[in-house]
Amino acid sequence: MSEYVLTLSCPDRPGIVAAVSGALAQRACNILESQQFGDRSTGRFFLRIQFEAPEGLEDALREAFGALTGEFGLDWNLYDRAVRSRVLILVSKYGHCLNDLLYRQRSGLLDVDVVAVASNHPDMRPLTQSYGIDYHHLPVTPETRAAQEAEILALVEHYQADLIVLARYMQVLSDDFCAKLPGRVINIHHSFLPSFKGARPYHQAHQRGVKLIGATAHYVTPRLDEGPIIEQEVARVDHTQGPEELMAVGRDMECLALARAVRWHAEHRILLNAERTVVFR
Repeated sequence: MSEYVLTLSCPDRPGIVAAVSGALAQRACNILESQQFGDRSTGRFFLRIQFEAPEGLEDALREAFGALTGEFGLDWNLYDRAVRSRVLILVSKYGHCLNDLLYRQRSGLLDVDVVAVASNHPDMRPLTQSYGIDYHHLPVTPETRAAQEAEILALVEHYQADLIVLARYMQVLSDDFCAKLPGRVINIHHSFLPSFKGARPYHQAHQRGVKLIGATAHYVTPRLDEGPIIEQEVARVDHTQGPEELMAVGRDMECLALARAVRWHAEHRILLNAERTVVFR
């Protein structure tokens, strides 16, 4: 048996689950996990089904789901669970998120293949290469940004990366770059969005005397730090903690939120819902 994940969204109406589960039953497939959500505010329906199928049935399954597309207006994807997501990580000088992702991948806690790491600084080369992973130093200036982004896209093509993870990559990606990889770039923002966007968020938070700080993992779009939110982590703080202490607490939250977002993306648990996400945990 082969194991697959089917994700879909469509206008909500009766009969969607029956039609999909019927198509699976007719082909001797066994459903292992099924989650669904109907968004009353948008009238959209979202479904994730994980199932077993007899060997050699993928083409027939795609044909079956394609036949349902016209009737229900399905936007669907079928994933083979045996195919691991290939991840390219971008990082700058802060290595805590990178180190966490590499450790989780090696220890089997994150079921992805980290195919390469690229950075605008050389600092993370020793850490990356200690895991036996290729490291690419791609310096960037305002004048060379377009050329540097072209090099990143070339790495995506070369390594056949499915997902790009910004593990504290402190560069703003151009609108053109974002448009080429919709839904395939995840960022960790060291703040509890939508508050304190941009630079030095912990200093902004300290100045405002906040009682909660957090980190936000989200998909990257042309709008800075405003892409669909995947996961957030928060911690309670008080007046005794300065910016450096807030940053120390924040680093742990950044690692947790980013690791969850990458894992859920790799397990095909995230469906885009306009400017929001549906996350089937």
